[in-house]
Amino acid sequence: MAHTKMSYSFGSSATSLLGQTIGQNLRQTCKQYPQHTAIISMAQNIQLDYTAFWQATTQIAKSLIAIGIQAGDRLGIWAPNRYEWTLLQYATARIGVILVNINPAYRVSELEYVINQSAIKVMAACVQFKSSHYKSMIEAVRNSCPSLEHELYFEENWNEFLAKGTDVQDEVLASWEERVQIDDPVNIQYTSGTTGFPKGVTLSHHNILNNGFFIGERLQYSHRDRVCIPVPFYHCFGMVIGNIACTTHGATMVIPGEAFDPERSLLAVEKYQCTSLYGVPTMFIAMLALDNFEQFQLGSLRTGVMAGSPCPVAVMKEVKSRMHMSEISVCYGMTETSPVSLQTKIGVPLEKQVSTVGTVMDHLEVKIIDPASGHMLPQGTKGELCTRGYSVMLRYWNNPIATEAVKDAGGWMHTGDEGLMDEEGYITITGRIKDLIIRGGENISPKEVEDFLYTHESIEDVQVIGVPDEKFGEQIMAWVKLKAHAGSTTEQELTDYCKQNIAHYKVPRYWKFVESFPMTITGKIKKNEMRAIAAQELGLNPPQ
Repeated sequence: MAHTKMSYSFGSSATSLLGQTIGQNLRQTCKQYPQHTAIISMAQNIQLDYTAFWQATTQIAKSLIAIGIQAGDRLGIWAPNRYEWTLLQYATARIGVILVNINPAYRVSELEYVINQSAIKVMAACVQFKSSHYKSMIEAVRNSCPSLEHELYFEENWNEFLAKGTDVQDEVLASWEERVQIDDPVNIQYTSGTTGFPKGVTLSHHNILNNGFFIGERLQYSHRDRVCIPVPFYHCFGMVIGNIACTTHGATMVIPGEAFDPERSLLAVEKYQCTSLYGVPTMFIAMLALDNFEQFQLGSLRTGVMAGSPCPVAVMKEVKSRMHMSEISVCYGMTETSPVSLQTKIGVPLEKQVSTVGTVMDHLEVKIIDPASGHMLPQGTKGELCTRGYSVMLRYWNNPIATEAVKDAGGWMHTGDEGLMDEEGYITITGRIKDLIIRGGENISPKEVEDFLYTHESIEDVQVIGVPDEKFGEQIMAWVKLKAHAGSTTEQELTDYCKQNIAHYKVPRYWKFVESFPMTITGKIKKNEMRAIAAQELGLNPPQ
């Protein structure tokens, strides 16, 4: 009888893992490429070579020591993409301070939650970005956040803060750096799960330094590469696939602007001769759809990363031909795995790039299991994707119960995604076991949106689901049962209520007023049935 091949794959590698802290690795790069451009911020008209970049992180690290921060303390950063964001990322890492990424779209209740959940001591922020007045929101929660001691605003007291480190000696800074260990936490990123409040994914130096490095290896990065990063830094996509992949290879980080703008992204590629460009599929679609697309000189492009949601075949073909990105790569991962566990290699057939999320990363393991029994499944059989290795998070910050729910005794991270493995080790993602909505690369917890909607005085019961969307992959829909007296409540009223209180990407796109919900005999809501009904009523088809 023929032996059945099981759905297991290990990323064997001739290249060793990096046994360094992020600070040690940056020091090495700065010594190797001192005059090479480290970062360009187009909107801020700033360029720093690696020597100046190192000096700038030194100044920030000394100033943080001067204001009384301790190793292990948390520093929150609440800002769109700016060069100061990147400087803080490396300055905090150098002295063992944990950087807490705060989503620029958050509102007051979400801000208050993350400050208190991770006990943030220092907040670094923009005063304002678009319609978000960060300073006034921080002031609004200050009295209910006892851990918060310092507020740094890039447009106001930043230079005053930088001056504070003048008296801190080099030897003092060196002694702080020497104490930092590779397995120390360096970063907390809040991600929506399937239950309630966001969870603080706690990542170590070893986690994200190696993930960034091996992503760069797969993209064949060197100091000659210039990487255009229009994806947000508060996501792993920006700060790891973006920044760390660059600094581990002496490449140049190019920031086109504070938030994604298709025209500015292409302008940055042209102006700085970028060799690589990042985005979720919707970003690439927006760039290709520009009326003046043909005016941009994009011949310098070679590679890039598309991630965040499935890549349509037609889009990938256009990106390769019209944008000259013949070596573009598709990545799959989650914040809990630093983030990338699977990536396509340069030169794989187009079919593999659009129908799969690639093969396992170097030094990592993946397997497909039966979620009910936990047993490994044969190749070609759908089941839950699990991953293990250096990239798996340390834990959810101060949340052991949630950690144990996803990270098992064998060290495997249960992704909640359904997938299958072919005979060559390529993985195709076929759905989700967890009830999570992914809208344009943003993870949205239905329960978090439901919990918020319950605070509206007219709502008796509510169920939130994801429905197919051509542009974003999924959109949010809320099925609402109103209280008996609230028959006049409108969709617009509920939409406005959401917009005032929660991040824009969590606001339902569709509403349906109902008297009851489809349920099983045991009273469990049948969300699959709700999704099918909604798709039919709205005339929506899953993205191809």
